[in-house]
Amino acid sequence: MAADKKNDDVTADMEAFLRAAKYTLVKFTDMNAEMKEESMDICITAVEKFPTEMEKCTQMIKEQMDKKFGAPWHVVVGRAFSYEVTYEVKNMLHIFVAGTTAVLLWKM
Repeated sequence: MAADKKNDDVTADMEAFLRAAKYTLVKFTDMNAEMKEESMDICITAVEKFPTEMEKCTQMIKEQMDKKFGAPWHVVVGRAFSYEVTYEVKNMLHIFVAGTTAVLLWKM
């Protein structure tokens, strides 16, 4: 009984978190405001279009960023990862979309 109660509490907490996390959280960026907004729109659209297919999501973001801002852009999309990257100044974005999906975007 106690285990079922604990699982119900965890499930309720996760549901409350996901309801509250409808907005995009910017973890880090050094992009200018215009580039940040356009990059976030591209990332959010890709994550919403392919919520379970990370590879397609990543490919869509990379192709659009390469077209819009010139190559080479690099993208990581996932739910649990850490990073340390070398990047071109003013060309990095790390965001969380829908609370659980992280997008790391940088140009090198």
